[in-house]
Amino acid sequence: MPSTEQDTAQNPAEQAIPEQNPSSLGTQAARNLATTTKTVPQMQGISSRWLLRKLPWVNVSGGTYRVNRRLTVGVGRGRVSFDQSGADNVRIIPQTLRELPTLRGFPDDDLLTALAAAFTPRDFAAGDLLAQEGAPVEEMYIIAHGRVELIGTGHYGSPTVVGVVADGHTLGDQTHARSDARWEHTVKAATAGTVMVISRAAFQRLLENSPALQAHFAAYLDNARRPRDNKGQASIELSAGHKGEEQLPGTFVDYDLTPREYDLSLTQTVLRVHSRIADLYNDPMNQTEQQLRLTVEAIRERQEWELVNNREFGLLHNAEYDQRIPTHSGPPTPDDLDNLLSMRRSTKLFLAHPKAIAAFYRECNNRGIYPDAANVDGHTVPAWRGVPIYPCGKIPISGVRTSSILALRTGEDDQGVVGLHQVGLPDEFQPGLNVRFMGIDEKALISYLVTAYYSAAILVPDAIGVLEDVEVSVPSR
Repeated sequence: MPSTEQDTAQNPAEQAIPEQNPSSLGTQAARNLATTTKTVPQMQGISSRWLLRKLPWVNVSGGTYRVNRRLTVGVGRGRVSFDQSGADNVRIIPQTLRELPTLRGFPDDDLLTALAAAFTPRDFAAGDLLAQEGAPVEEMYIIAHGRVELIGTGHYGSPTVVGVVADGHTLGDQTHARSDARWEHTVKAATAGTVMVISRAAFQRLLENSPALQAHFAAYLDNARRPRDNKGQASIELSAGHKGEEQLPGTFVDYDLTPREYDLSLTQTVLRVHSRIADLYNDPMNQTEQQLRLTVEAIRERQEWELVNNREFGLLHNAEYDQRIPTHSGPPTPDDLDNLLSMRRSTKLFLAHPKAIAAFYRECNNRGIYPDAANVDGHTVPAWRGVPIYPCGKIPISGVRTSSILALRTGEDDQGVVGLHQVGLPDEFQPGLNVRFMGIDEKALISYLVTAYYSAAILVPDAIGVLEDVEVSVPSR
């Protein structure tokens, strides 16, 4: 048997530790008499909300904001959508063919279904030529997937890229309105992809068998002959540079008979506080006040999300398709932001996801370019060509790691983008937000209705532009 001393040496944790009498008050006991310094309740998810801060806000006293514009004669071009079930089964969603100017407003869904079925998929590889400048337009293309460059001839005969188009864009649809149409640019694939194709002959067969489609096309051609300016608006006849007593043209400014109206949207919640909490636990901080403060923060965060993403009035979904451009190569480059700036006058701000800003900085680093910085309200923010780039985490990033960058001209005086709210609400807590007492129920719960009213309006189409398909992932090395 081993000795007791050996056991003790082998098991030091079992040795008895003599108790010592404390010689002063311990910190644990002293805390019971001390005053605790407390913070107000903290909350994750509060962002800088630059969009709410930088949008000019217009008071909408009647709850509805009407945007009156000049009559637009030119029909805007939308984007066709697709349904894909498998790699080789791509179909056009028939109703989206109404996004083509020549089919805008056509009511016959059956004919649109037949027209969509007449398109056939055709794969292309990077570098393939889809059409040659000056050649007759014998086919119409709708890009299902991929990126395509439009190449023109420069002043000195060298080829130049005049545009880039991607998913949903249409090429050659003028063949339906003009039998002598020719390709204005060479169409070259920048990436691999799939294009939906219909021949002029196939379309003509559908047209000959449908009197309704013939009448629709005749109305479209009549409207296309109306005088218009380079923005598609009904022209204002003017005379300039004349001498003597020439007969001056008479004119008037025609208005859009169906102007768009924006109704104020809302975000609401019911805040409940137990009366016992409000009565007994209100010092040193007012419990109701802190509950309300955090609730308002959450409402304002949702308000900014709606201003960006709401399908009815959100900026991403309401930008005109001709104000949307894809990136040339994937990540956002200085060239892409220059193209976005060139599409409008007096751009006041860019809005981008922080990861998109980081991707832009990577491209600048690769080129040895140092972007600008702007001091805004005491904060240093990135800038390009003197235009601040504000971070906005509400702009979504898709599953393939792409996002968008918005460029905005703001303010009513500049015919830009404006925020809409109503001030002077009953029980107003902040501009456009009120807190209304709803009473105390049988469970002694005090209820408050917290409501924010808001919307956003784009006064003219070129007030906002979107750089799409912005790759934000870090390239592998």
